[in-house]
Amino acid sequence: MKTIKILGTGCPNCMTLENNVKSAVKVASIEANIEKITDIAEIMNYNIMSVPALVIDEKVVSSGKVLSVLEILSLLKK
Repeated sequence: MKTIKILGTGCPNCMTLENNVKSAVKVASIEANIEKITDIAEIMNYNIMSVPALVIDEKVVSSGKVLSVLEILSLLKK
């Protein structure tokens, strides 16, 4: 099972990324634990400069932009 974290403060871009992640997981038919991290101190532990950010299995794969469902699907297949 993959662990996917969306790092963000709850802005519209963060919510869009969360929805895109949920869609990608559903399309890919994979089991994933999706977490939304909004605590600034916890977000800073990932050494990112901007949100939203996407973390898959504790590896930061994107920050500062909203990935499309297709982009997320590509990352999930790696």
